[in-house]
Amino acid sequence: MLFEGDADMVVLPGTAGEMGILPNHAPLLSTLGYGVIKVRYQGEEEIFTVAGGVVEVRPDIVTVLADRAENVREIDVARAEAAMERARKYLEEGPPPDTDEYLRMEAALRRSQLRLEAVRRYRKSRSGPDLAGVLEDQD
Repeated sequence: MLFEGDADMVVLPGTAGEMGILPNHAPLLSTLGYGVIKVRYQGEEEIFTVAGGVVEVRPDIVTVLADRAENVREIDVARAEAAMERARKYLEEGPPPDTDEYLRMEAALRRSQLRLEAVRRYRKSRSGPDLAGVLEDQD
């Protein structure tokens, strides 16, 4: 469980585009893509990365079942950078006979890039490594 409580608004990365959910929203069931979930409550905002899943919206509750999710404040930048580098090296070698492993590495690379971009964009300034150079190389 990443978040539980009342929210003023939840913004989700649906596979068909970003959606904003307010209290008393009409019932909805949707798949989630890779992206950022924003939960706004009492003048605060919690940010989570999400890598696929589903969301069920009822007038009084939003339930997210995610394949992978993480609070941006808790992302270990060094670990995300290491995972990204491992996945890049693996993918540079080309498709192996085990296509499932190749697809897993593509997903790992995408998750790592999402995590690092979310840290760069949403995490409050803290002392630590400068991510600007790392993230610019991804274009």
